[in-house]
Amino acid sequence: MTYSGAVKVGGPADVHELPDLMISKVAVGPMDNNAYLLRCRATDEQLLIDAANDTGTLLTLIGADGIASVVTTHQHGDHWQALAEVVAATGARTYAGRDDADGIPVPTDVPVDDGDTIRVGRVELTARHLVGHTPGSIALVYDDPHGHPHVFTGDCLFPGGVGNTRKDPKAFASLIHDVETKIFDALPDETWVYPGHGNDTTLGAERPHLPEWHARGW
Repeated sequence: MTYSGAVKVGGPADVHELPDLMISKVAVGPMDNNAYLLRCRATDEQLLIDAANDTGTLLTLIGADGIASVVTTHQHGDHWQALAEVVAATGARTYAGRDDADGIPVPTDVPVDDGDTIRVGRVELTARHLVGHTPGSIALVYDDPHGHPHVFTGDCLFPGGVGNTRKDPKAFASLIHDVETKIFDALPDETWVYPGHGNDTTLGAERPHLPEWHARGW
């Protein structure tokens, strides 16, 4: 089956099979949050991005092998509703952006700064700190040695624009700057984007619209 990234709450996971990494995407909760399970194919170690909601769905996805770690992309409540229960069930290490950790009501074992490496088995993810949607939002970049990069953007980048900055010009200026310099300027058009809600996209599909985003201010 070809991966599309189109998932629905209550529906099956969509699985993106890469040479070294398997990425399983599910939609959970009343705000249609995306959660991503990453599995290193060499070691079978697993990492969850955003224990957003529907603990049962997430634990079923995780399966008997458990997870070594769970990363929360940012402090907004719809992204951590199941975090406490998932951690209690799995004993996973928790990661979150340093400047958002205090806003997450589950202790963060590893505060994350820009450029930090987070590992799942033999696979390395690079954290990018993107300021504007929240003070400590992070994206995770997987630079696939066998192909193009993959980036998990939380609520900082979606098809059609950057994340909500609540009509705050300073927050928008900060977020668009960080997304441009740390994501668009650093990664090629083929880069696959996995957002915190909704369908996936690529940087190439979004890049031509950056001037429009600047002009509209959101």
